[in-house]
Amino acid sequence: MFKFITHRPLWVNIIAGLVLALAFFFFFLLSLDWITGHGKSASVPSVNGKSYEEANKILRKAGFDVEIQDSIYADTLKPMMVMKQIPEADEVVKTNRTVYLIVSRAVPPFVEMPNLKGYSLRNATMILKNLDLKLGDTTFRPDFAKNAVLEQLYNGAEIKPGTQIRKGSLISFVLGDGVGNREFAVPVIVGMKFGNAKAMLEEAGLGIGAVVTDENVSDTINAYIYWQNPPRFDDEKRLLRIRSGQLMDVKLQADKPAKDSVGSSESKDANLFQLP
Repeated sequence: MFKFITHRPLWVNIIAGLVLALAFFFFFLLSLDWITGHGKSASVPSVNGKSYEEANKILRKAGFDVEIQDSIYADTLKPMMVMKQIPEADEVVKTNRTVYLIVSRAVPPFVEMPNLKGYSLRNATMILKNLDLKLGDTTFRPDFAKNAVLEQLYNGAEIKPGTQIRKGSLISFVLGDGVGNREFAVPVIVGMKFGNAKAMLEEAGLGIGAVVTDENVSDTINAYIYWQNPPRFDDEKRLLRIRSGQLMDVKLQADKPAKDSVGSSESKDANLFQLP
């Protein structure tokens, strides 16, 4: 073979090479339409709003390949519904082209539950919406801060900030209704443990305001109240009243205060919220 090439003049080999190259070039040009499918085009069918299974059948029947490009959570759509297609509907493109679909997620993703305590209902609702969470029930209890979030609940139980929760979940709020109209005698909480007094006051629609602790207090919940404001009586020994939603300030110490500091006029078994 090499002898056949080397025994010919150089100019003959050059011409033969050029002819062969031109032949390959023209063959490539002639087959280019067949390779690229030139002239074979089709209009992309509209599959927005259809299920993935239905969209896949329609597009493949029209001569297109199908691939899911992304999935996005949308609480208004059923899982695996087509939200967007690329190319868009009615575009004329070459056949055998891949049509990419964006579909709704089958399983909602997780988000972290924010801390909405103290927020107004309006602001808290906006934050829920931004996180794709839904507002559930709203209930009220006496509190100074009207329409402020006092508790955030999920499935009837309090949900802590940072808890992983799926998008679309219902979050319920306990809100303050402002200072209530219910009026009763100021309770005596001096001598009680702070945790017990706090629970009792919240049950009656009252709240804890300022809390001052002595240096020897290491456990606030189990510390004892030795001073309260407002007191049970004024300077003229008249019984004071308080309304639901108001706050009581307290001072705490580690040891239980002497019995005399509680007030001899109060019976241990008396109803502290009974009207005079």
